[in-house]
Amino acid sequence: MTSFLIANMAPIMFTALVIMLLLGYPAAFSLGAVGLLFAIVGIELGEFRPDFLQALPERVYGVMNNDTLLAIPFFTFMGLVLERSGMAEDLLDTIGQLFGTIRGGLAYAVVFVGALLAATTGVVAASVISMGLISLPIMLRYGYDRRMATGIIAASGTLAQIIPPSLVLIVMADQLGKSVGDMYEGAFIPGMVLAGLYAGYAFLVTMIFPKAAPGLPAEAIGFREKDGSRGLLSLGVLTLASVVFGWFMMRHSDTRGADFVVLSMFFGILFAFFVAVLNWVIDKLTGFRFLSAMAQQTTFVMVPPLFLIFLVLGTIFIGVATPTEGGAMGAAGAIILGAAKRRLSWDLIRQATESTAKLSAFVIFILIGARVFSLTFYGVNGHVWVEHLLTSLPGGQIGFLIFVNALVFVLAFFLDFFELAFIIIPLLGPVAEKLGIDLIWFGVILGVNMQTSFMHPPFGFALFYLRSVAPKESYIDRVTGKRMDPVTTGQIYWGAVPFVVIQVIMVLLVIAFPQMVMHYKGTASTVDPNTIKIEVPQIEMPPLDFGGPKQ
Repeated sequence: MTSFLIANMAPIMFTALVIMLLLGYPAAFSLGAVGLLFAIVGIELGEFRPDFLQALPERVYGVMNNDTLLAIPFFTFMGLVLERSGMAEDLLDTIGQLFGTIRGGLAYAVVFVGALLAATTGVVAASVISMGLISLPIMLRYGYDRRMATGIIAASGTLAQIIPPSLVLIVMADQLGKSVGDMYEGAFIPGMVLAGLYAGYAFLVTMIFPKAAPGLPAEAIGFREKDGSRGLLSLGVLTLASVVFGWFMMRHSDTRGADFVVLSMFFGILFAFFVAVLNWVIDKLTGFRFLSAMAQQTTFVMVPPLFLIFLVLGTIFIGVATPTEGGAMGAAGAIILGAAKRRLSWDLIRQATESTAKLSAFVIFILIGARVFSLTFYGVNGHVWVEHLLTSLPGGQIGFLIFVNALVFVLAFFLDFFELAFIIIPLLGPVAEKLGIDLIWFGVILGVNMQTSFMHPPFGFALFYLRSVAPKESYIDRVTGKRMDPVTTGQIYWGAVPFVVIQVIMVLLVIAFPQMVMHYKGTASTVDPNTIKIEVPQIEMPPLDFGGPKQ
């Protein structure tokens, strides 16, 4: 028995951790307890050197001294302030009016707003709960299939998992030892493509099952002009003019690639906002307006989140700010936007601060527990066992990626994304690097995969969030006066299944088309470090006299 334990210390240790987590013990304490227990067992069996434990205080201090992790509380606080300041309500109401008349319009609006909220809040819970409270009653009121409605709300909320400034991408970059900015830039296109796949699924449903996602009736649409039109032409002209103005401002600059797009968007946003403000002032003074009510409302609702996206992601992408600095600016910008909307209060700040402190403490405790576990795991040569196991898989890089993604997909049924990032990634990263896999690409693939942890029935957190706000009993709709049936848990679960399949398809697409992620290297320096020559000028030094004092 002793010889068996000595020979299989690493796999037994990993299995013990999985069992403790499945039994429901908190992840942080399970990691720490398993690490310390097997350290003691290893010392008794002569398989673990006690000197390793002397490095534990320094590893814990390294967690506290990690500047990268400072971005987590900043982005969390930003998202909570924005969620409580009513930005999601304004977006959903306006974009729902914009898309509402077309078949599946509310579903498209939810996907669009979900992507915008993901790029500003970065918090899945905030996105799912906001859209569940605001959009779900409207969808049910106008005859949306309950599985379709709940599925697209939950899935669109999880876009905050992969679209920057995602919290899990920060953790992923830290665990892989890579730049958060590179991880953000690499994940941006896959996040947008995934949102497009969600919208594509909604379109497919409307083609096959038209009654599952009907358009809103004409009387449900506001923001109409005096002649009864919706003013969409005015909105289209303003959008086109903003794009042209942004390009015009940047056409003679030396900026190219992603930086050109980001800065063009910034100038376009400023132009649209200036035109909308000018229209509002002229309307107040003279009663004449050159923009429609829909164009003005859409501009005033869209500009704040778009400006915040530039303030956070734009400054990171163009290299002006680090992710931590971008998060700090985003938190300050969220407070300013909340104050501008006159929805900022000390109670709101207190609630956001308390929630941020809880989440940050949760992350830090898991990370400390992971440090204890990994110290013992490496001490018993667990990393060697993992490396031998994974490098011997058939198929090389592709075989490794398929196996790892299948493993993460299964573990996502039981573990959330923080636990997966802290436990699995440190074990897989070194093996991926040894196989020649780009770690940013690898991290984005796993980030897309980990989204499924929010959507897996029956333990997906996005499903729990939606269940908490979906009607559990029949109710009287406040607009139509009709009695509405409740939303069952089974309908929420079945609604999530197609989107889990879409997320798996997205994983395969990122593997098949790595350039979706690898474009981040296009912004790197093109100078070959091997060609750099440093010439140190010769400096004549005066002679040194080491003799004693002259007599």
